[in-house]
Amino acid sequence: MLPPHLTHYQTWEKSVFLRIREESVWQFFAYRKSLFLYELCWHDCEMLLKDYRGRQIANQLIRSMGSVCANIEEGYGRGLHSKSYLQFLRYSIASAKETKGWYYRSRYLLSNSLVKQRLELISEIIALTIVELNRKKV
Repeated sequence: MLPPHLTHYQTWEKSVFLRIREESVWQFFAYRKSLFLYELCWHDCEMLLKDYRGRQIANQLIRSMGSVCANIEEGYGRGLHSKSYLQFLRYSIASAKETKGWYYRSRYLLSNSLVKQRLELISEIIALTIVELNRKKV
């Protein structure tokens, strides 16, 4: 069961600490979506940890999802006009694709509807990040 602040994206967004929302990276929609998915992932891992087969999946899933956010943060920290920004966006996309795979592999322990929702959200994050990557390459 998800906490009330995670049932809707808009409710979650209002619950994020002001110090985070004041950061320039907050303007990047894929970043906000990836933080939201990280919190959902945290709670999904609680379900996975109840089954011995899900423990390894939970470990990999939370690590890869955390990497999506962290790479966007590190890229922003290096400057939006730097080559390393683009490289960290690529790392973020790679971690997002890994997360997608781990969610797929969790389908025997999480409900099909939950997995489908998470796959849709991670696909949206990937698409938003690719658009940003292509926009900055020009």
